[in-house]
Amino acid sequence: MDFGSFLRAGAVIAAAASLAACAGGPRYATGVEGAKSRPRDVPETARRGGTWKPYQVNGKWYTPHEQPDYNEVGLASWYGGHHQGKPTANGERFDKNAITAAHKTLPLPSVVEVTNLDNGKRIRVRVNDRGPFVDGRIIDLSQEAAKRLGFEGKGLAKVRVRYVGRAGIETATLNVNVE
Repeated sequence: MDFGSFLRAGAVIAAAASLAACAGGPRYATGVEGAKSRPRDVPETARRGGTWKPYQVNGKWYTPHEQPDYNEVGLASWYGGHHQGKPTANGERFDKNAITAAHKTLPLPSVVEVTNLDNGKRIRVRVNDRGPFVDGRIIDLSQEAAKRLGFEGKGLAKVRVRYVGRAGIETATLNVNVE
């Protein structure tokens, strides 16, 4: 093989490796009832039981901990577009179409029941991220969760958030019960 052939072969291998890297791996379940998440799709932080280390945002410290009696009324907000595909606090990829949420201190991942107190709609969501870091807000929902609770167009809603329990790696998708 002459040197030119060697360079062409190397270029073909490099191009193939580059394309393979861009292809991306399997996606997480999107919150659609009946979708399944395979254990290999779940980041190591979720497999180990989430994130428990204290952390600081805007000069304030937060300490995640088990809160079996968590039942709080306050404001919910939602997030979507510009976070799409970015890693959540426990390493999963954010999907604005999934039924997920961010909370400052509940275990990751966990399940909470959120009730919109303005219209009575209720949904169970998987908490896999940290936030919201805006005073007065107790939970930040994915865009799809806010849509199903009926406040996507408003941006904020008065809600009750009740802790249901820890979420295992098999609960990347929840049965959605909107009433």
